[in-house]
Amino acid sequence: MAKKNIFTDAFGTPYFLKRLVIFILGIISYRRFNGFNKLKITGTEHLVDLPDSNVLFVSNHQTYFADVAAMYHAFCAVNNGYLNTIKNPIYLLNPKIDFYYVAAEETMNKGILPKIFKIAGAVTVKRTWRAEGKNVNRMVDMSEVDNIMKALDNGWVATFPQGTTSAFAQGRRGTAKLVKNQRPIVIPIKINGFRRAFDKKGLRVKVTGVKPTMEFKAPLEIDYDNENAHEILLKIMTAIEQTEDFNLLHNYDEELKAKKLEQKDSDN
Repeated sequence: MAKKNIFTDAFGTPYFLKRLVIFILGIISYRRFNGFNKLKITGTEHLVDLPDSNVLFVSNHQTYFADVAAMYHAFCAVNNGYLNTIKNPIYLLNPKIDFYYVAAEETMNKGILPKIFKIAGAVTVKRTWRAEGKNVNRMVDMSEVDNIMKALDNGWVATFPQGTTSAFAQGRRGTAKLVKNQRPIVIPIKINGFRRAFDKKGLRVKVTGVKPTMEFKAPLEIDYDNENAHEILLKIMTAIEQTEDFNLLHNYDEELKAKKLEQKDSDN
C-alpha cells in the first residue's frame, strides 16, 4: 500500500492543494450550515481519541455533496478542539486533510465542480448494480477496493453502504466485507433533514430555516472473528437507522393493510 508523506496524501494529491480546496469549499458552504439552515451536530466527542488511520465512518445518504461537506466541517472543527459546533469557521485554516470519502465514479466525473470536490479526498468506485440510470450487473473492480484500503491505511474514510440517496435502500455487502477484512474502527453517522434543505446534488439551498442533523454514534462493537458479513451489515444498517424497523411510513402502510384486511374479514 502506498503511504502518504509530508507533502502529499496517499494518492499523491499535494497537501497544499487539498488545504486550499477544503478552505474555499468550506467558506462557500459555511452559510448553508450555519446561516440559511442551522446544522445540529451531536456525538463528536466519540471522535476525540480516535487513531489517525483505519477509521471507517458509515452513514445514510441524502444528497450527493452536502452530506460530505457537512462531515468536512464537523471533522475540521473537532480537529481544532470544537465539539458539536461549527460556529467558528477558523477551523478551516487547519483542516482535517487525511479524510477520504467513497463516491460513485459517474457522479464525480460530471462537471467541473465535482472534479474540484474530488481533489478534497474522493475515492471513486463504479457501482456494480447501477450506472447512468440503468440497472447493471458487473464485477467489483478490485483496484477500487485496494484504493479504499489504501485510504484507510492512511486516514479516515466515510462511506455510504446503501450507495444511493434513497431512504431505506438495502445496504451493500461490499461495505461489510471491507469491514470484515480490514477491521477498522466503525463509527456510524445518522443524518436527517439534508434532503429537505438541499436539492438532490446538495449544491442548491432548497428551503431555508431547516435544521439538518448529523449524529455521530459510538464505535460499533464487532466480533471480527465470529461475525459474518451479513451480521456486520445488519449491525451497520441498524446503527444508521436504515432498516425497515425505522421506516415509519412502511409501518404505517403495513398497519393500514392489516386494518383493511381485518375490516374485510369482519364484514364477511
